[in-house]
Order: sequence, then C-alpha cells, then structure tokens
Amino acid sequence: MCKKAGKKAAKKGESPKKIGRKEYKRVLNDLQIELVKLQGWIQQQGLKVVVIFEGRDAAGKGGVIQRITHRLNDRVCRVVALGVPSAREESQWYFQRYIKHLPAAGEMVLFDRSWYTLVGVERVMGFYPEATCQEFFRTCPEFESMLARSGITIIKYWFDISMEEQERRFRARLEDPTKRWKLSKMDIESRTRWSEYSKARDDMFKYTNIEGAPWWVVNANDKRRARLNSITHLLSQIDYKEIKPKVVTMDDRKPLRKPDPPIIAPSQLVPQIY
Repeated sequence: MCKKAGKKAAKKGESPKKIGRKEYKRVLNDLQIELVKLQGWIQQQGLKVVVIFEGRDAAGKGGVIQRITHRLNDRVCRVVALGVPSAREESQWYFQRYIKHLPAAGEMVLFDRSWYTLVGVERVMGFYPEATCQEFFRTCPEFESMLARSGITIIKYWFDISMEEQERRFRARLEDPTKRWKLSKMDIESRTRWSEYSKARDDMFKYTNIEGAPWWVVNANDKRRARLNSITHLLSQIDYKEIKPKVVTMDDRKPLRKPDPPIIAPSQLVPQIY
C-alpha cells in the first residue's frame, strides 16, 4: 500500500505519504532478518565489505547505521567512527589511520564518516590547504581501486536532505536534552556554508565516483524511508544466500538443590526501585 501511495504522490509532484509506524516496524524487521542472512553469508564466504556513510549534517546516517547493526554480531559487523586525529596521526599519510580498521575475511565495516572527511567538512572549514585536497582527489581513486583489487567490496552512500529539513532537525536537537549533544559548533557553522558544502560534494562525486566504488545518493528527508531504502539497497549490492545454521538442542535443566545467590554485602546490591 505504501509503495502505491508513494508512486501516486510522485506523479503529482508531491511528497510521498509518510510510512506509518506499524508498517515501518514490519518492513524494518523483515530487512533486519535479511541482514542476519547477509551476515552469515559474509562469514561463510570470507567476504570483506566496507560501507561508507557520508552526507549532510543531521541527514540521519547514524540512525541508519543503528538499524543495520541492531540485530548483527559486532564481531562480524563493526562501526568505525574516528574522532579528531592526534598530532601523530596528522603527520601520517592521510589514509593511514583508516587502513587499520579495514575488514579481514568474514567482516563488514561501516564507516560513520570516512577518509572523505578531508574533502568534505575539513575542506569547507579550511582545515587543509587546497593543494592537499587536490592530492586527495588524485590519490583516492587509486587507493579505492587497490582495495577493490584486493577483494574488498566498497559501497559508498551520500545522505542528502534539504536546507529546510536540516534546519528543522538542528532546532529539534537544540530543544531535546537527550539529543542536544549531537549539535556541535561545527554543525552551527555548516548552516552558513550550505553552498560550499554542495560544491565540495559535487567535486567529491566528480573525482571519486569510480567504477568498482560508485557513489549512491539517499534521499534522507524522510527518516523512515531513508532507513528502509538504504538497507534494501545495501542488501541488493551483495549476491548472498541464506546459510542454514546448525540446529542446537537443549536438554531439560536439572533444578538446583538450593539457591546460590552472589556472596556479597547487602549494601552492594543495586536497589530494586522499579
């Protein structure tokens, strides 16, 4: 029903009808079951998968990553979100600190921001000279082609939202004490540099949208649709099959002769307030 509604709205030039919570949860659950199947296939086949998440600030990259990893084993599917580089890391080859996080056989790594930070926020904010950014554009396609030849599957997503939606999300973060930490000074600064970010994005696509590691753009104005669409697309990028797990049996557990609570002072027991 939601697909029909979306198509109908698209013909009229209107926004698709929002997906209801019940329908969203049902589809998301089905997709997460498929992600578990994908995880089993990656393990069995010894695949090495890198998924890169870039995009506008407040575009919902983190929310998508959380839905992908929610049912998965973090030993197989792990998230890499690097902070500000140390003085030592700043002296290294730019890609160097990312290399150690690349997957081994049977692993999928999700980069919440990646090496593209250099030609995104860091370029717009003037943290690197333009000559360094141009060198990145020359080097990055070679770097990713080398990774692809080594057997690593690279999937790159750019999450795009409108200026109006970004502003709405920023203000919602400001008003919500549980989300206020998400709003940084860099986010506030980005509000005044919308066009600069657009140019940086287009330059990035121009130089790094290569065969074997193309960019995929996600319309992220609707968070629920963005999550479902990007997970569906991710699943379509790997030709996986369901691996039937070994059947585990459980015998009846023998009852204890007497209870065996932890031997510790009562003052060290967490109060049962609820």
